[in-house]
Amino acid sequence: MTGRLRHGLGLGLAWLLSSLVISQVQAFYIPGWSIKSYKEGEHIPLMVNKAYSDNTQLQYAYYDLPFVCPAAGKSHSSGLLTGQSISLNLGEVLRGDRIKLSDIDLTVGHDNKCSFLCDQQVTRRDLRRARELVRDGYVVEWIVDNMPGATSFVTVDKTRKYYAAGFKLGFTKFDSSTGRPRYFLNNHHTILIRYRTAPGRAGETGGKVVVAFEVYPKSIGPDSKREGGCPVELQDVEDNFELRMPPNTSDTLSSQNEPSSYLRDYLDEGDDGDTITIPYSYSVYFREDNSIEWDRRWDLYFVNQEEGSKIHWLAIINSLIICGLLSGIVIMILSKTIRTDINGFKEGSVEVGRKPKSGSHPRSSKSDKSGLGLLEQENEADNQLDDASDDEALEDVTGWKLLHGDVFRRPQYGHLLAPLVGSGTQVLFMAIGLISLSAIGILNPSFRGGFLSFGFGLFVLAGVFSGYFSAKVYKGFGGVNFGKNALITACFFPGLLFGLVFILNLFVWAQASSTAIPFGTLLAISLLWLCIQVPLVYLGSWYGYARTGAWENPTKTSTVPRQIPQQVWYIKSLQSILFAGLVPFTVIFIELLFVFQSVWQDKSGYYYVFGFLGVVSLILIVTVAEVTIVTIYVQLCSENYHWWWQSFAVGGGSALWVFLYSIWYYMFKLHITGFVSSLLFFVYSFIACCVYGLLTGTVGFLAAYAFIRKLYAAIKVD
Repeated sequence: MTGRLRHGLGLGLAWLLSSLVISQVQAFYIPGWSIKSYKEGEHIPLMVNKAYSDNTQLQYAYYDLPFVCPAAGKSHSSGLLTGQSISLNLGEVLRGDRIKLSDIDLTVGHDNKCSFLCDQQVTRRDLRRARELVRDGYVVEWIVDNMPGATSFVTVDKTRKYYAAGFKLGFTKFDSSTGRPRYFLNNHHTILIRYRTAPGRAGETGGKVVVAFEVYPKSIGPDSKREGGCPVELQDVEDNFELRMPPNTSDTLSSQNEPSSYLRDYLDEGDDGDTITIPYSYSVYFREDNSIEWDRRWDLYFVNQEEGSKIHWLAIINSLIICGLLSGIVIMILSKTIRTDINGFKEGSVEVGRKPKSGSHPRSSKSDKSGLGLLEQENEADNQLDDASDDEALEDVTGWKLLHGDVFRRPQYGHLLAPLVGSGTQVLFMAIGLISLSAIGILNPSFRGGFLSFGFGLFVLAGVFSGYFSAKVYKGFGGVNFGKNALITACFFPGLLFGLVFILNLFVWAQASSTAIPFGTLLAISLLWLCIQVPLVYLGSWYGYARTGAWENPTKTSTVPRQIPQQVWYIKSLQSILFAGLVPFTVIFIELLFVFQSVWQDKSGYYYVFGFLGVVSLILIVTVAEVTIVTIYVQLCSENYHWWWQSFAVGGGSALWVFLYSIWYYMFKLHITGFVSSLLFFVYSFIACCVYGLLTGTVGFLAAYAFIRKLYAAIKVD
């Protein structure tokens, strides 16, 4: 058995590493999937999306900002009107995207030194709103040819260029004399479109493809000289547009006595209806760039690939070391301890049960030994060794072997454990599908919202597996009403998630943020849940309960339960959950850092290393299974047969450490401001930890159940 186990682990590891090398970076993108080429003079639509910040979790649709130029409603060559919303998939809506067609004109091959966009009248209240967003470091996302407008950077050694998605809404300066912050708005945008000849027949007919979209914002003050609404000087701009309200006549007279170095802020004084005009303009340049291949154009958004890859390899090595140590422990238990216990129990359980205690065994006196010959003394020594082994066997009978009549006793609240295991298998199949689709490149950055859309779809379709495994466990617990179990399985965990999201959405709605899920989308989600997932769960539950047999246990359960002796402190429920959960957490700790950074701290970047994530996830599943097996075996050796819930809790114990890590990350790594943003962080972190704990808890439960069935099937009990 150990030889087959080692062989299987070796083959699995070889397959993982080979697939990792094949799908390392470019597996995130499928070349040639949806190439769009443009002719000379053709108009390219520029979409505006949203404004977001790393310092807050609230996003805002760009055209909902009161201080930007609204869409004029002009017709576009694409057949749409400017300001018209683009149809979005479910994932785009859930991630807060609100994409609309803008008034900015992009004509292939035609440079535009400057075009006037609008003079936007802004009230004092709107100006305060703009200052808040600039203070919080908000970034704007525009889209051309499905690529987000990027801010260009160069590495420290100036050898490599890379992009950060989005561009700053404004910037902050601190006054040298007063030390107070001053906030400036970017009201001119220089757009740079990099293109190259399209591949294939489109290129032969003059077609061009966009390979980069860069935006360089500038802040140009109202006192700058303008012609036709456009600033005359765009290179050396000295006067920036500060977000402050100019003083009225009375304020001017009162401020004459103030020092010239003191710049008074009148934004918080006066009537909210007072207005100021913000002029907006833009420039467009097209540049041919043959150094960027179309199928590699997203690579510039992947910051520090080389350094990141080294850290990911370090994470895998760390995970393999921990998993290897655990595998050695499990193999030792299987090959030595358990095999010896089973053989001893088979051969001498009846005889040992009839023997008196070791203290009552007759022993040869020292005087008797002296009269024996050499051969007789050797035989006597062998008999003493046999007696010692019998004593050890007697002591071993006080361990897990005495629980054969109680180990499969039905747990308390098994009607809740079965739905949790079913929902855990549902999450497991969803995670496998998402990581696989991402690793082979189907889910990639160009497929905006695809990860969430596919995740929701896979979760709904995996309801069949949820119902099946829930029914199998429920039937094994002696349940008779599989319909009730199917209803609990379909509604308990999904209902909990939906309730949390709905309550959280109320707070976000009050902030007028695009992060809030629209009511129509919530209604559509609830219909998909109730009209598709619930029937699928019922179908899987019916098949698992009525069409297949229950999982048969190898031993019969006695009528009277055994009394559980006093447990050692580290075997008790909470301690074992915490200690055992720490091991899987160390396996995913390094990779978890990248995930947290991508989700919470660096929204301008993309998490793209799903090959590494797949390897670490598989190592995590093996580690969780092994930790749970070892923990439950130690518990059984202490004659504690309450392992059903314990195996689920031990498997999901690392979720507690992940949540504690998220609290630490919030306190020491993030700079989130505001109650609602903090609430978003903690509620979403809690939901993610619940999903993760449900998945790993199910893995631990199924691994422990398979191990215990195999263990007790190997012994013969009268």
